[in-house]
Parts: sequence; C-alpha cells; structure tokens
Amino acid sequence: MAGIVAPGTPLYLTSVATQDNRQLIALAGAVRRTGFEPVAHLAARRVASVPDLQELLRGLRGESDMRRALVIAGDVDASGPFPDALSVIQRGKLREAGIEEIGVGSYPEGHPRISADRIEAALDQKIAAARASGLRVHIVSQFSFDPEAIVAWLKRLRACGVAVPVKIGMAGPTSLPSLLRYAKRCGVGASLKGLMSGAAAGLLGHVGPDRIVEALATAGDIGEAAPHYFSFGGILATARYAQKAAGLFPSGRAMAQSS
Repeated sequence: MAGIVAPGTPLYLTSVATQDNRQLIALAGAVRRTGFEPVAHLAARRVASVPDLQELLRGLRGESDMRRALVIAGDVDASGPFPDALSVIQRGKLREAGIEEIGVGSYPEGHPRISADRIEAALDQKIAAARASGLRVHIVSQFSFDPEAIVAWLKRLRACGVAVPVKIGMAGPTSLPSLLRYAKRCGVGASLKGLMSGAAAGLLGHVGPDRIVEALATAGDIGEAAPHYFSFGGILATARYAQKAAGLFPSGRAMAQSS
C-alpha cells in the first residue's frame, strides 16, 4: 500500500474473536513500521478484565506508539467489566495509557436493536466522557450505501450541535454479492434497496461508493467529514480508490480500514 496512500494515514485494525492481544499488538507494530498510523479497535465486551485492557494498551503503545483507538461495544453479549463503549471511555484509563484521541461509533441508518433516541443519547455521553478524560474525539459511522441518508444524518448531527469530525463509513470497491452479504450481516438493510436498484440498472464487477463520494463532495456545510473505507474487496483496491477520491474532500484525508 506504500506509494498509493500517504504516509501517516490512519489504518483501523478490526477486533475479531479469533485474534488475541498479542496478535493485535504485533499487527499494530507492523502497520507502524510500514509508515501508517495504527488505530486499534477496542471492543468493550471482548475485554476479559481491567488488567487485560491495560496489558493490551501497554503493548500497543510499546510496540507501535499507538495514540488513537476506536472504542466500540462489540458484537457479543456483555460478560466482562465493560458492558459498552462508554464504560471503557470512563473507566479504561485510556489517557493514562498514552491514547490521545478516540473514535466512537454511530449509525446513519439506525441500529436494528437500539432506538434512535438511545443512539443519540449515547453519542452525546461518549463525546462528553472523552472530553472529560482529556481525549480528542471523532465519530466513525457504520457503512451505508444510501448517500441521501448519510447526508441527512450528517446535517442532523450538525443541527444538534455535534461538531466533532466525522469519518463516513463506506465500502470500498467490492463485488455486488459481497456487498449484499456484508449489508445483511451488519444491519444496513435499508441501503439494500438503493444497492439493488443500482444492480438492476446494470452494475457489473466491483461496485464502489461513487454515489456517496459525489453526494458528500457536494453536500454543502456538513462540517469536518471524510471517508472511512471498509476494505471488503481488498485493502489494495480500497487504497487505490481512496487515492483517487481524496481530492474531493478538502476537509480531511481518506482513511482505510483493514478487514
């Protein structure tokens, strides 16, 4: 990916059930040595204990000088000391471990199991808790295929006074069957209608987020916003796409996420 994406570009490292702390730490170190900025996912419900989280944070700082993290709840039932992202922000001692900035999640199309009111309240609480802990904060959204929904969501955020930077989740160039599979798995079913209408119009091969990129580039005053790519179709294909699209976003640099 070197030579395609600018050095220092954040690369988000997904938390998966089959990966232990040592593997995540080693991956973050490899990302740093390649010249990119590692941003590990800290999945609250996957943390076995407070010492486990502190060990992970020490390892990430020592191996990769990691200063940014994405704090999420995680897609498993809560069983450890941290039931949600907010509890990690409040009690995880992130700043003491060298973390200077965190990303927090949000959902342009809503969440299948969480009401819109709860999502909005939780977002406000996470931003406030991050600031109280001395952390810079940005939002990373769930990916969507619906440019109108994304722009409307961004404008609602700004109208409600949420001024932090937003990284807009979108799938990098990916085959249509893969996009449909990921959309169903990740609960972005509302986007499927738009995606399928595009397919009916004759989309073949790999499908990129062109309509979303164009909508964001012409959306007017949406504050500081930039793409956050999910590399479902491969990190190199996504990096090449991000490089081409980067010039449309004067307010921020395109970001890639490992899958």
